[in-house]
Amino acid sequence: MPPLDVVTLEGELVRLEPLTLDHTAAMVAAASTDRSTFGLTTVPEANVQSVERYITTAQEQYERGEGLAFATIRRSDDRLVGSTRFMLAEYWHPIDERPRSTPIAIEVGYTWLIAEAQRTGINAEAKVLMFDYAFDVLGVERITLKTDARNERSRQNIERAGATFDGILRRHMPASDGGFRNSAMFSLLREEWHELGNHC
Repeated sequence: MPPLDVVTLEGELVRLEPLTLDHTAAMVAAASTDRSTFGLTTVPEANVQSVERYITTAQEQYERGEGLAFATIRRSDDRLVGSTRFMLAEYWHPIDERPRSTPIAIEVGYTWLIAEAQRTGINAEAKVLMFDYAFDVLGVERITLKTDARNERSRQNIERAGATFDGILRRHMPASDGGFRNSAMFSLLREEWHELGNHC
């Protein structure tokens, strides 16, 4: 499938820039901050090799048409404070409709923020920007979100964004702290987002 358009999404608090290797040094710096709040989230190690691998993997996903990764930039000081991405784009279509050139469903994930940027409104605004773009520009019908089932803070944040809890996928994927991860799955449909009315 064709790659998604490369776009920058900007709000009052945050700017989401397409993630490139130019962000390597800034991401190493972000990953070098207090890591205790990253918890059960996948964050690159605080070195160039790990960050470059993280960014290169995201770029490979982009080239396959699977998604688009962003550097999360705090507008007040233009500092990279984390990352998030569109991922696992789905291009299936209802019967009797032509194949789509844009996804019908997409996941928002790989989201992490440094400690000082958490609970500042940055993550909430980033989600609004991404949800608006996915539903109103890409024309998706569903956004998927998932998190480690043990990550209560993440689950609460996802529910506050308006998503519906769909259940637990057991032994779904590797856990960031080793072993297997059970994933708490959530979804948000186009009409549900429009009913919420909290767009940018």
